[in-house]
Amino acid sequence: MEAQTQTGQQVSYGGNQSSTISVKDWMITMLILMIPLVNLIMLFVWAFGGGASPSKANFAKANLIWAAIGITLYILVFIVFGAALLGNLENLQNMQEFSTTR
Repeated sequence: MEAQTQTGQQVSYGGNQSSTISVKDWMITMLILMIPLVNLIMLFVWAFGGGASPSKANFAKANLIWAAIGITLYILVFIVFGAALLGNLENLQNMQEFSTTR
């Protein structure tokens, strides 16, 4: 989309229309992303390989960022619940030792 200023200069709004990805290409992209391990490899290829269109590269980078956030949250939850479980098991052992010494 282009517009002209009062001085006659053309100003371009928006990106290059030739890099638009078709619905068919997005359907194939989504199909590839449904395959385990292949999806991670292809996300890295699209994000950093340089051969993908800018919109697909940004899409891949965003997916990799969300995956990193999800993995980080999963690890944090695992550590918190693991520590709580170990603490409760230690208390349970202390209670059993206390009840057997009486």
